[in-house]
Amino acid sequence: MPMDVVSLWWLTLAIALVIVLVVAALLIAIAVAANRIDRHAAAIWAAGKDIATNTVQIWQLQKTNATAGQILSVAQSIAAGAASIDGRLARLPEALESVGSAQPRGDG
Repeated sequence: MPMDVVSLWWLTLAIALVIVLVVAALLIAIAVAANRIDRHAAAIWAAGKDIATNTVQIWQLQKTNATAGQILSVAQSIAAGAASIDGRLARLPEALESVGSAQPRGDG
């Protein structure tokens, strides 16, 4: 069954059409996959930003803990000073009595 030039031409066109359709289908599949990847990357980016926002709060808590430690040490020194003042105030009446009894009275 010999093929003439026209039949060979139509066969070549049919094969080329099939190849073009296969390439078009593959390109569409690649475009769809790229869009899915883009959507997933956007979701990952948003999650990463949320994680970064929450991580900043943890850093600030560490800074707050350090400041609270400094406040505690100052408060403890204030408490020690207040305890010393309380002790002196408790001894004040005795000291005033002893000073009062030691001074001569000017009766008269």
